[in-house]
Amino acid sequence: MTPPVDSSTWLRVYHPAPDSRARLVCFPHAGGSATYFFPVSAALAPEFEVLAVQYPGRQDRRSDPFIDTIDKLADRIHEALLPVIKPPFAFFGHSMGASLAFEVARRLEERDDLVPVMVFASGRRAPSRVREENVHLRDDAGIAEEMRRLGGTDARMLDEPELLEMFLSATRNDYRAIERYRRGTEARISAPIVVLTATDDPLTTVEEAHSWSEHTGGGAKTHLFDGGHFYLQQHAAAVIDIISADLHGELIKQAGV
Repeated sequence: MTPPVDSSTWLRVYHPAPDSRARLVCFPHAGGSATYFFPVSAALAPEFEVLAVQYPGRQDRRSDPFIDTIDKLADRIHEALLPVIKPPFAFFGHSMGASLAFEVARRLEERDDLVPVMVFASGRRAPSRVREENVHLRDDAGIAEEMRRLGGTDARMLDEPELLEMFLSATRNDYRAIERYRRGTEARISAPIVVLTATDDPLTTVEEAHSWSEHTGGGAKTHLFDGGHFYLQQHAAAVIDIISADLHGELIKQAGV
């Protein structure tokens, strides 16, 4: 029997903002952790309070067993969010996190009649755009090489065996989950989707990113950046501005002001 979910185990609030206009739940990339969104939290507070999801098997949850499918992971995050989330709220996910944000939004809408203000899908092709990938089957050196190719990881960590060992297992697990994930265009949410993608991302073409529009009844738009898979590191200020402006606009629209 699966033990009940403790929300505090799964969610991190680095800059509490109880009077914020809305909450933004952030979902990390494969191999990533909640602290990746510390700068986003600092930049958006106190207007928007950020809740960063901490997946099992990393940082302070290093001893917790991995979850190796997107569906099971989305189920657990949904359980963790349900006691603490209330409208208005929005989701932001990067790479694997975009798929998880979408799946958790589906669960909240279908099971609990809770709909995000919007879902930001960054650095990930639409759920129905599938590629056959097998990075999770490579040896440690092969996975480390993939991480170098994509960027986003301090090169010094990749060259230090003890540090590398700390997050290789989490990265392999997450690649296994996302590479097996499949959805058709019948999987949809009501919330509008804001797509953020880069011109030279080897994992997502602009066309594949645009296809997120097939998975929402609330409309979709795309912001295009120069750069690769981790474009948001070089465009951090622009990404923050987009999140803030788009959330502002949608909150005003939904309020009928």
